Amino acid sequence: MAREFTSVGVVGLGTMGAGIVEVFARNGIDVVAVEISDAALDRGRANLTGSTDRAVARGKLAEADRDALLARVDFAVGLDALHAVDLVIEAVPEHLDLKQRLFAELDRVCKPEAILATNTSSLSVTEISVATARPNQVVGIHFFNPAPVMKLVEVVRTVVTAADVVADVEALCGRLGKVDVTISDRAGFIANALLFGYLNHAVDMFESRYATREDIDAAMKLGCGLPMGPLALMDLIGLDTAYEILDTMYRRGGRDRRHAPVPLLKQMVTAGLLGRKSGRGFYTYERPGSPKVVPDEQTPTTTEPAQRDAAVTKIGIVGSGTMATGIIEVFANAGYEVVSVTRGAEQSARVFEAVQTSLNKGVVRGRLSEADRDAALGRINWSATLDHLADVDLVVEAVVEELSVKKALFASLDELCKPGVVLATTTSSLPVIELAMATQRPADVVGLHFFNPAPTMPLVEIVRTIRTSAETIATAQAVSATLGKTGVVCGDRSGFIVNALLFPYLNDAVRMLEASYSTTDDIDHAMKLGCGYPMGPFELLDVVGLDVALAIQRELYLELREPGFAPAPLLEHLVTAGYLGRKTGRGFRDHTRR
Repeated sequence: MAREFTSVGVVGLGTMGAGIVEVFARNGIDVVAVEISDAALDRGRANLTGSTDRAVARGKLAEADRDALLARVDFAVGLDALHAVDLVIEAVPEHLDLKQRLFAELDRVCKPEAILATNTSSLSVTEISVATARPNQVVGIHFFNPAPVMKLVEVVRTVVTAADVVADVEALCGRLGKVDVTISDRAGFIANALLFGYLNHAVDMFESRYATREDIDAAMKLGCGLPMGPLALMDLIGLDTAYEILDTMYRRGGRDRRHAPVPLLKQMVTAGLLGRKSGRGFYTYERPGSPKVVPDEQTPTTTEPAQRDAAVTKIGIVGSGTMATGIIEVFANAGYEVVSVTRGAEQSARVFEAVQTSLNKGVVRGRLSEADRDAALGRINWSATLDHLADVDLVVEAVVEELSVKKALFASLDELCKPGVVLATTTSSLPVIELAMATQRPADVVGLHFFNPAPTMPLVEIVRTIRTSAETIATAQAVSATLGKTGVVCGDRSGFIVNALLFPYLNDAVRMLEASYSTTDDIDHAMKLGCGYPMGPFELLDVVGLDVALAIQRELYLELREPGFAPAPLLEHLVTAGYLGRKTGRGFRDHTRR
């Protein structure tokens, strides 16, 4: 029988602490909210009333319920007010010595049976617990920001945390309407261990000027469906907080270089550029605490929408796979004349049928009129020979992802196509410069990496090599805009933006599973409910295909030579066993039983 928590204490009433107070009070539990001074207490009270007032204004909380919620909270200065509570959660700054001193004092003040909990996101719960005489009653209860909204709670047990304490906290999470995942005490737990390596890598991309802040953020939002781009998310979290979490993970997590804070991060923290809370971080905000981004010296100067390049009217598309089919549909729908080149009449017939089926679905769903469908089909010319590309203005290749095949194709296009034609590859991982140098016109070669399914995915990565001309990039940007896509420009590096940030995160999730730290379900829950990701890493891997993920991760590792990017052995073993995900019926999960 789980113990009944009738009153809880919360120490520290910043954004997170006030949010935790709100969570408990919303669910009928009396709360003693504690700060170190009257001024800090007033700020904490303002945080709580501001949050509940906004909930009322948005129709998510009745005025009577807000008043009842606030009546359940007793604000106090000093820890002595916590002498009778059943549970205390601290949400003070992420400094181990501060938390240890606090827990030693809580151990003295609180009744013997009270559970002492930390909301730390990265520090060792074990090291905090040994500051008390009751380490078996110390546990991590890691809420996510904003606590009233985010469904996930990580329950962190140490090697000495009593089983009944863990069970009681799990039951409490259910009472609060939260989904809990119970894990052992390891740097970063689940969500932060997976999230912050990705965020740090994004900062490294920005620091090296590989891509602009806007393009990095747009790529991850539009290419992966994430609620926020990584640099905007860093600003929301706070760069000082992010630095402390990364530094702790680096020191506690085996000194993985990918968790060593990027130098730019420390410089920005030192300069007081902490993100939203200071009014400036990677972006500049209207005022400290405001979510509204305002222009600054790094804001792109081009405000007018890109105009259609009048010189590009006829498009050649080479390939007969899913990606080629989608790209044909995208260009034909946008009003371009298209020449589709496959290896034979049979492949052309299959591509035609696939394009027609997709367009018919658009008509059924009301996104396209019958006249528009017929016009799009009428703009497509079908061919089985490259010779018909002699008069096109842009060629997009979407053939098999093998370097030798693509190089041979680009050499042929160089001979056949008229001067000035842009030659584009849809490769997702191969070096574009290798293809460019297979031609006598490397300045005209560019990467146009569409995402699958091309008709619906709004992102195109425009990949420039060191030989690509500015005119070619401008043409690629104009064409992307005409297609209704957001084009993000990046350098010719393995994985470009999206795959270079996404697949190491997926590989880290596999390593976490491989180490038996958590389960596929709990890791997926953590990233969906704690970070707002549309899919958990194992759901996504099964959809993408484990063989595809392994191939991309191998390319990243071979180019960057970063030990942390080496493919997880478990991923390699599953691919060897033929467990490739949904397409074979089994990957990290068995899909034949669903």
